[in-house]
Amino acid sequence: MRARPISPEHLVDALRDRIASFPRDRRVRVAIDGPDAAHPAVLADALVQPLRALGREAVRVSARDFLRPASLRFESGREDPDAYYDDRLDTSALDREVLGPLEPGGTGKVLPSLWDADRDRATRAPYVDLREGGVLLLDGTLLLGRRLPFDLTVHLSLSPAALSRRTPAALAWTLPAYDRYRVEAEPLATADIAVVVDDPRHPALVVDPA
Repeated sequence: MRARPISPEHLVDALRDRIASFPRDRRVRVAIDGPDAAHPAVLADALVQPLRALGREAVRVSARDFLRPASLRFESGREDPDAYYDDRLDTSALDREVLGPLEPGGTGKVLPSLWDADRDRATRAPYVDLREGGVLLLDGTLLLGRRLPFDLTVHLSLSPAALSRRTPAALAWTLPAYDRYRVEAEPLATADIAVVVDDPRHPALVVDPA
């Protein structure tokens, strides 16, 4: 793998420009994918104002608000890495309520959240309208390889050692799920943009994943 260093500020600028290059007569669905330890939500949040400054409406959605109910997520136990990989995310709801409506000719009505995983109940959030030319910024983990219809995918990558070091001990049981993701989804190769963030102060853009 070859990667070139880039500052966090220039990374935001580069992503802003890539997103802004999409035609203004369509809505753009952007996935910011990465383990929680890579803080994909922070990067997604950082893109909102730069895009709005270019006249691009931006709506933020987090995949953690589209988890399945606890009875389904934990059917195989609370610390099963395969269940974490396979059963955690409600991909059907995410497609139906967020991504599908942003297809060309879609309604543009986005449900910003569906399920409060902490309280294990529906959020009852109202729909929001995203006009043509607007951008959906969706952060989440283990998003790629699920046939979700994104227009641009960004993967924040941590080496196994860095991921292990930065994952809280209480969540160490999730690490095999990320090993599986690395093999099955190959996010470094399949993402449109991949960024190594072993040191978040010094990210590096992947220019050759091989």
